[in-house]
Amino acid sequence: MEDTNKQNDIITRINERYNSMSKSHKAIAAFIEEHYDQAVFMTAAKLGETLGISESTVVRFASGIGYDGYPEFQKALEEWVKNKLNAVQKMGAKYGKSSQSEILNSVLSADIEKIQDTMINMDTAAFETAVDIILNAKNIYIVGMRSCEPLADFLHFYLHMIRGGVQLLRSTSVSEMFEQMIRIDEKDAIIGISFPRYSMRTLKAMEFANDRNAKVITITDSIHSPMNLYSSCNLLARSDMVSIVDSLVAPLSVINALVVALCLKRPDEVKNNLEQLEYAWNNYQVYLNDEINFIDEDGMFNYPSLKKEQDE
Repeated sequence: MEDTNKQNDIITRINERYNSMSKSHKAIAAFIEEHYDQAVFMTAAKLGETLGISESTVVRFASGIGYDGYPEFQKALEEWVKNKLNAVQKMGAKYGKSSQSEILNSVLSADIEKIQDTMINMDTAAFETAVDIILNAKNIYIVGMRSCEPLADFLHFYLHMIRGGVQLLRSTSVSEMFEQMIRIDEKDAIIGISFPRYSMRTLKAMEFANDRNAKVITITDSIHSPMNLYSSCNLLARSDMVSIVDSLVAPLSVINALVVALCLKRPDEVKNNLEQLEYAWNNYQVYLNDEINFIDEDGMFNYPSLKKEQDE
C-alpha cells in the first residue's frame, strides 16, 4: 500500500511527466520541487504571478498531471508536505526508546545492506561505459545539488587529480548553471548526481547537456528516477530514507569505485600529477604543517583484491 501511495504522490507524478511538459509547465514543476514549502500556500493566481505566467496555465498544469483542477492539486501538495514533516515524528517513534549504540548499529547495518544491494544490482556494463566516457571526454561537468553537493565535491576533487578539464557546477539558479556550461558540446560529458528529493536544477542541466549532444552520466537511485530521462549511462545506488536524512553511503562507494577504476586506467598520469602537486606544495610551502603525512603515491592502487590480482 505504501509503495502504491509513493507512486501516486504529486512529486512522482511531476517527475514522470516532466519530459513531455511545455516550457511553462516545466517552470511550474521546477518551482514546486525546489520551493514546495512556499508553493503549498499559494493560490493558482499567486503561483502564476510569481513565475510570470497566467493563472490558466497553472490550472492546466494541475490537470496535466492528473488532478481535477487546482484545489485537488493543492490538497495533494499539502498531503505530500505533511508526510515530509511527519518524517521527524516517525524517526522519534522508531528510535525514541533506543540506546545510542542501538541507533548506531541499526543505521550502520542499514547502510551495509544498501551497499550490498548496490553491488548485486549494479550494471557493470554501464559502469565500464562511464569510465570510458570520463577518460575520453574533452571536458567533464559535474553537478549535484543540496545533499548531493558533497558527493559532487568529492568526485570533482579526485577527477581533477586524474585529468584536466573538470568543472564543478555551482549555482543557486538554473540560469547561472547554464552560464557555467554554455560551451558544452558533443565532445564533452556531464555527470549528474541526484537522489530523492530530486533536484530540478540538476535535471535541467542534464537536459541542456543532452540537447547539446554531450554524453550524460547519472548517479541516482532507481530506474524510475527522472534523472534517467536524459542519460545514456545510468549508475544506480540504493539511497533509502533511514530517518529524515538520506543515506548516501552506497552512492559514495560507487563514486569511489569510479575514481579507483579511472586511476587504474591511467596510473602513470595519476602518479605524475600527484608528484607535480607535491612538488608545488613543497616548493611554495603550501602545507604549513597542516597534514600529518604527504600523499602516498601508491595509496590509490593498494586495494587488497586488486593487488592480489596483480601479484598473480
